[in-house]
Amino acid sequence: MGIKLPLRVGLVGTGYAAKLRADALQSDPRWQLLAVVGYTPTKTQEFAKIYQAEVLSSWVELVHRPDLDLVIIATINRDHGAIAQAALLAGKHVVVEYPLALNFREAEKLVTLATTQKRLLHVEHIELLGGVHQALQAALPQVGSAFYARYATITPQHPAPQRWTYQPDLFGFPLVGALSRVHRLTDVFGAVETVTAQARLWPGDEPYYASCICNAQLRFQSGLLAEVSYGKGEHFGSGERTLTVHGDQGSLIFAGDEGRLMQGDSSQPLTVGSRRGLFAKDTQMVLAHLLEGEPLYVAPAASLYALQVADAARRSVETGQRISLENSPTPGVSPVL
Repeated sequence: MGIKLPLRVGLVGTGYAAKLRADALQSDPRWQLLAVVGYTPTKTQEFAKIYQAEVLSSWVELVHRPDLDLVIIATINRDHGAIAQAALLAGKHVVVEYPLALNFREAEKLVTLATTQKRLLHVEHIELLGGVHQALQAALPQVGSAFYARYATITPQHPAPQRWTYQPDLFGFPLVGALSRVHRLTDVFGAVETVTAQARLWPGDEPYYASCICNAQLRFQSGLLAEVSYGKGEHFGSGERTLTVHGDQGSLIFAGDEGRLMQGDSSQPLTVGSRRGLFAKDTQMVLAHLLEGEPLYVAPAASLYALQVADAARRSVETGQRISLENSPTPGVSPVL
């Protein structure tokens, strides 16, 4: 692809995901982190010193630097779309943490723009690389024809933190901001026919909320029915991280990082791999794709489809109606470059 080593990278963000990205870049001499942008000056200076990168005043300055090959976006959800668009128009490859944008139509245009610009647009979904998802895919044939799935993640926090993840304008609609909950289901079960959803936010100190809960019912074109629930905040007394799939020959039950296959009276433990090191794995796969043309584990079109389903949940909450996706394109499988 005519890329020279080391690949020169600009990073937007200094939080948890940004740190894991920077660690992955620093561990491989084929990458060079040149510049970083953050929201808190002191924290950004400390971050840049650790990774020997230059601090820039804004993401606008960063994306227009002529000496960068790739921009990694690991900042508040609201800004993902604007930064990705500017970086693509500046001729940069882009890696962005999900969601690609808070608005589905904006995200759709970005996928098209990446194709036009002949640049990589990779939307990270490391949950698809994780042990639970890999174990689910491997064991799914053993339950026969799946007809019902339930995926719930509830996170109590007392008190609710005053962070951007508790600000609707910055985080987005709950299932958009937490898009991996939907994507895990669409990745395994395919295209969705209809979506019905309900949501509630408990107000906190402005502009934050104290808690949120969102529940969506998805009817897949295969006939499978699924529920996805996402909640967090100080109104929950206990947490939950469970994924259950029922089929006509058995059931799969994942609780935390443990899984079991249930068939009749038998119960068989499943091997579930670790969640550690997934950002590093994702980063190395991006490098292999850019240098050697190796396929990535997720395509922008597949992430875009999950976003479309999450957006249908948002519209269902706003209108109180069931939203049909019957005429929508099915999830994509090919990376856009």
